Parts: sequence; structure tokens; C-alpha cells
Amino acid sequence: MNLIQNEQPIPVHSLSDDPILAGELFSMIRMEGTLSYQSELLVPHRKAYYLMVFAKTGTGRHWVDMRPYTIRESAFYFSGPNQLIVKEEAKPIWGTAFAFTAEFLALQDNASLGRLPLIRNPHNAHELLLNEADAAFTEDLLDKIYKEYNDPGEWQQRMLTAYLTVLLTYLSRLYTEQFEQDATGTDKLVLKKYHAKIDEHFREMHQVSEYASLLNVSAGHLSEIVKVQSGRPAIAHIHERLVMEARRMLFHTEYSLKEIAYDLGFSDASYFNRFFKRETDLTPAEYRASIREMYH
Repeated sequence: MNLIQNEQPIPVHSLSDDPILAGELFSMIRMEGTLSYQSELLVPHRKAYYLMVFAKTGTGRHWVDMRPYTIRESAFYFSGPNQLIVKEEAKPIWGTAFAFTAEFLALQDNASLGRLPLIRNPHNAHELLLNEADAAFTEDLLDKIYKEYNDPGEWQQRMLTAYLTVLLTYLSRLYTEQFEQDATGTDKLVLKKYHAKIDEHFREMHQVSEYASLLNVSAGHLSEIVKVQSGRPAIAHIHERLVMEARRMLFHTEYSLKEIAYDLGFSDASYFNRFFKRETDLTPAEYRASIREMYH
């Protein structure tokens, strides 16, 4: 597997510069066998958009963060902005892929889509397994969406939104069934907002009190809600996000431990080393060595 070398930034691909799915706010393609993947997709990278892929059949393996996914027949794969993705090699695949940006979700007609479980992805999942009926329903709707996508006109946007709403709602129901998402409520919304703020600020904010200020609640109230809703202390969610990003960089890049520590907002590498050891029972160097030995 290719790695990012020292001092080489992790590339971020916008939808407009994607070599396969190039578009502005929304794009869609049919995949009918081997794709001519550009070399930049075969090294660790981030996508600045949402990617949805229905794999009717195919081969190959890709990684989202540190988790490998081998293509399965009639499965649905999805990822969101800023996750670290890499394909091991170009392999043939048949199916349909579509992508859209956060700006697309912000359009008035599409606002409800951004609230769906599949898009919010609270379980950090990236694969839905479809039975025969689910696959047939998904494929039929994708055929309708593809037809509208290639038929510009006055009603195109409304038809795309209507079909996408049905498809993503249907897949969100499957998502909740497969990943057992619990009921939402006011407190659950606070937890989701807390996670969203952590995603935005984890590099520079490491304290619960800082996030409480952003959410306009007291640190004690935030800690209580997070503990009740998740079963874990509020600080654990911040630490989990920092460890996740550290693992991404240790696995996918050749950055030094000092560079990773600095990127994650630690004042010195020794403190980062102690933090990572406390959270994972391994030093960063030990983790890097073990994960490379396992997968390279």
C-alpha cells in the first residue's frame, strides 16, 4: 500500500477535481468494469465530499481510515468529507457511484437529506449489506436518478431531490437496522453537536470546557448528557478523536512522531507519546510498527 512521505501533505480532492466523478455540486457515473484510476487515488487521500457507491459486483479492497473493505456483491459503500481513504489497486467493478458536496446538502430542497442517519453516520460505518429485494430497489432508483442526471431541464433538480430523498431515506432505514441506532431526542442532539464540534476543533481544543462554551452549556451539564447518552465520559470522546487521527497518520503517512504531535496540538512529542500509550497500551512507534507488519 502506498504511503504519504515526510513533509508531503495528505491530498484533499474536491469534487470538481476528482479524476472520475468530476462535477460541481452533484455528480454520477456508471461503472462497467475496470476504471482508469489515476495514481492520486491509489495513495492515502481525503475527499471533500460525500461518496456513495452501489457495487453490483466487483473485486478489490479499499480502506476508510484504518478499516479495510473488500468489495462484496450487491453492497452499498459510503464515506463523508475528510475521512482518510486509499484504494489498494485498480480493480474491475460494476455498479453506480454518485457524489455530492456539503453545498449540495445546503440547497433548500436538499436540506432534509443532511439529517438522515446515512449522511450523519453516527456509527462511523461505511458498508451496507443489501438483500436481494434491497439491491433491486436500490438499483431501480439509481437507474431513475441516472436518467434524470443526464436529462437537463426545468424539473431536473426537483426530480433528483425527490429520487435521492427516497433512496437515502430507504438506505437510512437499513442503516439503523444494521447498526442499531437508538432514538434521538434533545440530549441526543447535544451529543451529535458535541461530536460535530470535536470534528471541527480537536486539533486545537482538548478540554470539555472549551466545547461546552461553543455549545453554550456548562461543562458539568455537557459532561452529564454525554455520559448518559454514550456511557462514556465527555473527555473520552475528545481523546478518541485524537487517537483516531493519530492512527490515521501513523498508518498512512511517514510523518515523524514530532510532526504528528504538533499537527494534533500537543506541546511536545513526549506528552503525545504518553497520551497515545495511555489510550492504546502502545507507543506511537509500537503501533506504527505493528500495523505496518500486519498490512504491508
